[in-house]
Amino acid sequence: MSLVLNRATGRARVESIDVLRGLVMILMALDHVRDYFGAPGNPTDPARASAALFFTRWVTHFCAPVFFLLTGTGAYLARARRPTSELSRFLVTRGLWLIALELTLFRCLGYQFNVDYRLTMLVILWALGWSMIALGALVRLPVAAVTSIGVALIAAHNLFDPIRASSLGRLAPLWTVLHGQGFVVGPPHAVFVAYPLVPWIGVTAVGYGLGAIVEWPDARRRRWLARAGLAMTAAFVALRLPNVYGDPSPWNAQATLGKTGLSFLNATKYPPSLLFLLMTLGPALALLATLPRTTPRALAPVLTFGRVPLFYFLLHMPLIHAAAVVACRVRYGTAHWMFESPTIAQYPFTQPPGWGYALPVVYAIWIGVVIALYPLCRWFAAVKQRNSAAWLSYL
Repeated sequence: MSLVLNRATGRARVESIDVLRGLVMILMALDHVRDYFGAPGNPTDPARASAALFFTRWVTHFCAPVFFLLTGTGAYLARARRPTSELSRFLVTRGLWLIALELTLFRCLGYQFNVDYRLTMLVILWALGWSMIALGALVRLPVAAVTSIGVALIAAHNLFDPIRASSLGRLAPLWTVLHGQGFVVGPPHAVFVAYPLVPWIGVTAVGYGLGAIVEWPDARRRRWLARAGLAMTAAFVALRLPNVYGDPSPWNAQATLGKTGLSFLNATKYPPSLLFLLMTLGPALALLATLPRTTPRALAPVLTFGRVPLFYFLLHMPLIHAAAVVACRVRYGTAHWMFESPTIAQYPFTQPPGWGYALPVVYAIWIGVVIALYPLCRWFAAVKQRNSAAWLSYL
């Protein structure tokens, strides 16, 4: 989903960026397999969810923030082969392309397997698209200014949590798109904003500034990334403990110490709070500090996934959903539920009676999905490496 980095520039590709992206893409598939095959229940409810279920969901929280961050990083690194005006135009057009994919092909053939448009969820491609469009305007500013704007959006947006869209009259849909979460169009063809834009635009802008750091000499880059990652993680703990600022949902004591720990980690993703982003991006930067510029052979498959992120994304959801259709057909003799998503409670499909599998089955299916996608992703990565056609930049 991020920009293809440094193709046909004669400069070495920063493989550590691709490896980090590939890692979170693999984790993303776990979350979506759990969506389609997991047993009913809220995995983020510390009072009821098991630790295994909670962490199966929690570890996938790293996916979206890293996607957005590295989208900005890719934009910065692309400056080496594109003048500012061309880069800006590319970001805008690619952003529009992602939004179009979200609303058409991926909505119908990825998430929901229907074309009735009774419910449309505006999720990650929608938010990535608008973030790229916003960055297309911001890249005309100095890098420090873009980064500062991103930091301000991340750090300050929780100040506006008390404002409710319902209090803003005709501006309510705009506020929902920018900062809230909810319906902007009601039935019979409802549209629900799952990914409000402001904090995600901020993460993308910060990622743009990260691109300059990625180009530093290796020792200096690693040192800065490690320190920044640890500082952000420490800031999460320091701000989370007193429940003063940074997340609209405070943690609280639970029946056991372990469940209290789960409550502490249960930061708000929709929209991503300051604490959620510190909790995820801090460790991500620390991990990036450990990754070499040249990828060891053991991580070569991960690198492959990271080089073709949108291709992987567009394939993995239909594959997971199709596998659920087959499983449902085998188990029940029919699979009509898998094509029905009329309400948000039945998104992305209507669960059949008794549907759901234990976590070991979910993990096994996840591994199977990742293995099945690898040959296709390897083939397409080779195509992109051999071919510099402009249209490939949009996949």
